[in-house]
Amino acid sequence: MDTQPSPRRRAYWLKTLHQWHWISSALCLLGMLLFAITGLTLNNASHIESKAVVTSREAHLPDAVLKQLSVSPELKKAPLPAPVAQWLDDALDASTAGKPAEWSADEVYLSLPRAGGDAWLSIDRASGDVEYERTDRGWISYLNDLHKGRNTGLAWSWFLDIFAVACLVFSLTGLVLLKMHAGNRSATWPMVGLGLVIPLVLALLFIH
Repeated sequence: MDTQPSPRRRAYWLKTLHQWHWISSALCLLGMLLFAITGLTLNNASHIESKAVVTSREAHLPDAVLKQLSVSPELKKAPLPAPVAQWLDDALDASTAGKPAEWSADEVYLSLPRAGGDAWLSIDRASGDVEYERTDRGWISYLNDLHKGRNTGLAWSWFLDIFAVACLVFSLTGLVLLKMHAGNRSATWPMVGLGLVIPLVLALLFIH
C-alpha cells in the first residue's frame, strides 16, 4: 500500500504550512528582535554601566482633597480616593489611580514599582504633606524589565502569552517544513541535531 501523500495533497500542506509559518514569523519579528537584544543585555549586565536618576518632589494636599483621607477604608491596603489620585497625578505626575495603598493612622504609603525604575509616595494624613520619589534606571533597564515581564501590567502579560504561542507556531511549522524538505537537503537533520546537542552538553557539563 502506498503511504506517500499525493503531489496535490503535499502541495496543499506545503502551502498551508508556509502560510502559518510566515504569518507567525511576521507576528514574532519585532518581539524576537527585542528578546534577542535584551537577552544579550541581561546576560552581560555586569559589563553595562547604568546610572539611576532619582527625582524627589514634595507637595501639600489642599484641605478639600485632604478631607478625602479622613475616613480610613475597611482594608489596610486599598486604593486612594479618586479625587486624591487625580490631584497627585496633576501636581506630581504620580500615577496612583487603582494602586493599593498602605493605610495607617498617621500615613498613607504607596509603593509604585514600574518597568525600568521604581517610585514611592507618602502622605501625612494630619498635615497633608506629600513626599514623592521616583527612580529611573534608563532604557536598558526598561527593556530588560519588558523581557522579564517585571512590573509591566496586565496588557504586557497578555502580549507575552500571545507572543509565546506565535513563537511555538513559528517553530513547529518550521520543523515540519524541514521534514518535508529534508530529502533534498542532507544537512537538515545534522544541523537540527547540533541545535539540540550543543545546549544539552553545555547544561550538563557547565551548569551545576
